[in-house]
Amino acid sequence: MKAASKSELFRKLPSLDELLHQPELGFLVEREGHPAAADAARTVLARLREEISAEHLDSAAVDLALAGLPQAIERQLQHSLGYSLRPVINATGVILHTNLGRAPLSSSAIEHIKEISTCYSNLELDLARGERGQRDVHVDRFFRKLLHQEVGGEGTRARDISTIVVNNNAAAVLLTLNTLAEGGEVVVSRGELVEIGGSFRIPDVMAKSGAILREVGTTNRTRLADFERAINERTRLLLRVHRSNFQITGFTEQPALEELVALSQRRGIPLVEDLGSGALFDLQSVGIGNEPGVLNSLRAGVDVVTYSGDKLLGGPQAGIISGRSDVVTRMRSNSMFRALRVDKLIYAALEATLLSYVKHDHDSIPAIRMMRLSMEEIGQRAHLLAQNLESSNVSAEVIDGESVIGGGAAPSAVLPTRLLAVSAKGLSADDMAARLRAFNPSIIARVEEGRVLLDLRTVFPEQDDYIVQALRNLAD
Repeated sequence: MKAASKSELFRKLPSLDELLHQPELGFLVEREGHPAAADAARTVLARLREEISAEHLDSAAVDLALAGLPQAIERQLQHSLGYSLRPVINATGVILHTNLGRAPLSSSAIEHIKEISTCYSNLELDLARGERGQRDVHVDRFFRKLLHQEVGGEGTRARDISTIVVNNNAAAVLLTLNTLAEGGEVVVSRGELVEIGGSFRIPDVMAKSGAILREVGTTNRTRLADFERAINERTRLLLRVHRSNFQITGFTEQPALEELVALSQRRGIPLVEDLGSGALFDLQSVGIGNEPGVLNSLRAGVDVVTYSGDKLLGGPQAGIISGRSDVVTRMRSNSMFRALRVDKLIYAALEATLLSYVKHDHDSIPAIRMMRLSMEEIGQRAHLLAQNLESSNVSAEVIDGESVIGGGAAPSAVLPTRLLAVSAKGLSADDMAARLRAFNPSIIARVEEGRVLLDLRTVFPEQDDYIVQALRNLAD
């Protein structure tokens, strides 16, 4: 039998109007609306025409495709109308996974966001006076409770610490440098000129602020004397940048924070510290050392500290500036602050997160709760999952491993954990990982030494059963 020509195959395709009037598509048009259904149908028909033009379809294949048009259009509608941003299950063991959205929010933060976002609020209204207020007061009061403390020993007055919030830590550094050092020099160690995620570099942020970078020391060794020699009549600021996403080891040296504070006070030049992550709880309590906290820096006498909201703090994405009230007031008056400020949703989430700190309810903050999980607790869950997989075609073994903080925080710190190592007959580890990502919600795992590794430290307990079912379906 002679093969059908392209023109004959094209004539088999219905017009868009004919297609949309088919009874099988009526419910789609009614449910999703005519414009969306028409757009999906148009896309499916265009795809068929391309296949025919490329001679990828014969007459029988076209007939088969035509019979499945309603289903193809429904799939296209689901794809085009579905959300691109969707939840995933983080089984990597990286607590603050930047690619997966960093810190999950607490249930109280979500509840407060819903409460504030679905009605009007007193975002910038002073209810007592009936006049316009400032939006940052909603979190500054909690920051004061957490950060206001005595410094310098007995007989000294408490430092007046204020806090403002912008959209991320890079913005916090930008606003700080622009306010305090525009047109002047900022002295910083060459070994602290870091590159953060997305190829953004501290020197580039400084340049945008209008401040002039004055590098001192070498990559691995910088002394206090280097800072002292660099200070001149143009110096506006001393800057210390925490190496939050890498370490320099071996033949190294850097001035102690207390030495920089003393130099700052002696020369009357503010000292700013960019902590990057910034913790409000004792990291040593979970076995993480050498990671400075916000309170440690302020207690030492640093004038301004900048840090993130969605890393070790465990809240929403934000850049936080805490420091001397007179200095922070200057930043609040900077017109750049308005361009960098955050909205009511961020304030609601941040306020709820801070309230958990004030109450010492650290386990209500998911990221901190994950850090506090013991190896034994994780192991018990892993063993239970392995037992539930025994009758399936998946091979599962519980092994020792390590979780990491992630998010550019505590780069050398690891937390001991127990891993669920899984494999399936006929599937490579990369194939398994890809199929796990194809589920909805996706399961994101690690692949090491030919096995898929699942770290339940970063998996919410209520997600365990879903993982078991996904692995069973994977191997069927």
